[in-house]
Amino acid sequence: MDQQRYGIYLNAKELKVTRINSPHWIPGEPDWIHLAPEVNMTLLEIRKLAQDRGLVKEPDKISWS
Repeated sequence: MDQQRYGIYLNAKELKVTRINSPHWIPGEPDWIHLAPEVNMTLLEIRKLAQDRGLVKEPDKISWS
């Protein structure tokens, strides 16, 4: 398994994020966007990153899936 696929994934439509650190399930594109390779990001960091990249309009509504 390519570890470059590990990290934080965002579903911008559902405003959900998930942390992937094993090869058992990799979220599918285009619904899930690989947001960052760092698996230990906080939700606040994730919200800021999603906002900075222009992926969501209301980052405060992002939550864990």
